[in-house]
Amino acid sequence: MLRDDFQSVRQRSLQLAAPLSNEDCCAQSMADASPVKWHLAHTTWFFETFILEPREPDFAPFHSAFRVLFNSYYNGVGARHPRAQRGLLTRPSLDEVRAYRANVDARMLRLLDAQAVEPALSTLVTLGLQHEQQHQELILTDVKHLLAHNPIAPAYDGTAMTPGAAPAPLAFQAFDGGLVEIGHDGRGFAFDNELPRHRSYVAPFEMASRLVTNGEYLAFIEAGGYRDPALWLAEGWDKVASGELAAPLYWRRQDDGGWQEFTLHGSQPLDPARPVTHVTLYEADAYARWAGARLPTEAEWEFGARLAQIDAALKEKAWHPGAADTDGLSQMFDACWQWTSSSYAPYPGYAPAPGAIGEYNGKFMVNQYVLRGSSCATPAGHARPSYRNFFPAGVRWQFTGIRLAR
Repeated sequence: MLRDDFQSVRQRSLQLAAPLSNEDCCAQSMADASPVKWHLAHTTWFFETFILEPREPDFAPFHSAFRVLFNSYYNGVGARHPRAQRGLLTRPSLDEVRAYRANVDARMLRLLDAQAVEPALSTLVTLGLQHEQQHQELILTDVKHLLAHNPIAPAYDGTAMTPGAAPAPLAFQAFDGGLVEIGHDGRGFAFDNELPRHRSYVAPFEMASRLVTNGEYLAFIEAGGYRDPALWLAEGWDKVASGELAAPLYWRRQDDGGWQEFTLHGSQPLDPARPVTHVTLYEADAYARWAGARLPTEAEWEFGARLAQIDAALKEKAWHPGAADTDGLSQMFDACWQWTSSSYAPYPGYAPAPGAIGEYNGKFMVNQYVLRGSSCATPAGHARPSYRNFFPAGVRWQFTGIRLAR
């Protein structure tokens, strides 16, 4: 089973890169994004560094320079190539990176075939696969940001997007709250930041039945939402005043006054039925204030998802969030990551793993906010109610959306 999972996840990364040119795979659009070639190499580096190096009797790296070039942020492993300069790595070539992947894959399969997989090895391989799935999502969002900078608006997938059906009017579902259990319940995989499971008091609240749509967000813009400082957190208003924020990231106003939205399918007419996405926490919070609501806390979001027994399994692969199509709480998963008002902090009793692996989550628990759910770019099987995504308040190149609470 683990062997099959390994091969499936590793192949999926290559499939995501298949529609791209070699040039697409080398470029870097900003410091927060990475070239596809780097993602393919770094996820391989993880297996070579953390699994093969301590276990192969006569370990020899595929290339000694790769230890530095493809280290992301693991200071305990050694030096790292500067993140903002990953797009300058024209060498090794994409073909060499593919050869690196093939070499490490073959060695990993020999390791998995050569012995009964003890729990410690199984845990580490599973972590590596979950880590690669995170990078699969980043491949799509980073490529989208890259292609959006091209004036010819090239598509990752040239198939047409069909307009979404108008969703039901937004409604609020009431929850009694109380002393509730938050965090991973012990079934299946979890990252360390989802632990330990603990009790948290949640006051009675209401949560919106679906995400805020493009049409609803457009009404906010047309009502002067970006001109009213009373709606904005101070840092957000500074970005509005400087011209950095004026609409969601990939919205483009046309000469006729209408709007286009850049997607992985290329530039498309703005669909009022689909969820608004690629917004900062500042924009999500300002919209919530304008709508007479607020953003949910992460405890409220998880409690609501569990009580409603929302299925986190990906239903249909799409490259852009779809319109809401169910009653009750919908779009909790598979559409957009949803901003919460909760700062990203450790749960009571949290302890990072020992060694360099412990750098995976814990050291980022500062100056970030929690997002919940999953997005259209999240790999199948990677979502669950306890998953804690996190980003600084001002970023929006991920598929980030808005769910209201009150």
